[in-house]
Amino acid sequence: MKFGKTIKLFLLDGDSNGRITCELSNWTGKAYRIPRNKVKDSIDREDLASTGVYLLFGKDEDFNDLVYIGEGEEVLKRIIQHLPQKDFWHETIVFVSKDENLNKAHIKYLENRLYDTAITANRYKILNSAVPTRSSISESDQAEMEEYLENIKLLVNTLGHKVFEEKREAQPKQIIQKDIFFIKAARGADAQGKSTSDGFVVFKGSKAAMTTVPSITPSFLRLRQRLIEEEVLIENGESYEFSEDYVFSSPSTAAVMVMGRNANGLEEWKLSNGTTLKDFEVLNINKTSQT
Repeated sequence: MKFGKTIKLFLLDGDSNGRITCELSNWTGKAYRIPRNKVKDSIDREDLASTGVYLLFGKDEDFNDLVYIGEGEEVLKRIIQHLPQKDFWHETIVFVSKDENLNKAHIKYLENRLYDTAITANRYKILNSAVPTRSSISESDQAEMEEYLENIKLLVNTLGHKVFEEKREAQPKQIIQKDIFFIKAARGADAQGKSTSDGFVVFKGSKAAMTTVPSITPSFLRLRQRLIEEEVLIENGESYEFSEDYVFSSPSTAAVMVMGRNANGLEEWKLSNGTTLKDFEVLNINKTSQT
């Protein structure tokens, strides 16, 4: 069971586009979100002269999300070294310890675990040229760092980056199968998916129609072609198959990609009992209003 948490944000520059500190109640860690053009303004922050882990965020020319994960014994100095070396990033999120309890072994462990978690989530392109080495630490330290890791994931998401978030949001076991939606249609379409907080995810292994109809909206046709070029959709017999879980901006976009024609996702995605996504959402609203 998860409980509510209190997160304290402080705008160092009095500007939401400037530097922000982020602290979680009853936790000794501390996060900084620093825009690239404010990095050198942070030299006077004493806690940024200590050991820490950091993430550099940016986008490529196609607006795909990019991240570089690193660590440093003097973490701000390490980030400043990236200014002339890496030009893709526009902001960094840095994690340090308020009680100076992070040592080199701890941050190497965290760097490796953050890298592995980002690879598993498969949301951002990771720009590290090599897999960070995981240090060997005691069992008690490992337990402490795993808790630290969970708080890093929470705060990074809070600060606007889902780099560590699974595309299929975790849910209690008793309801995992109750909100899985299906499409089975012409030209080989046979897919499963579910609504999430940032869109509609179509599951890996789902099948999409091999062809599209002439009336499909051109922007949808371009998106489908991009998914094929990026090998999200891979030809498999008489249909395309999703090579990974993929989050679409809406159920309708997801349905169009699966069916190869314009579609209303609220009507096309259905539970195993035939209930449409539209009726499912209305039913949930009614249940909520009655409690």
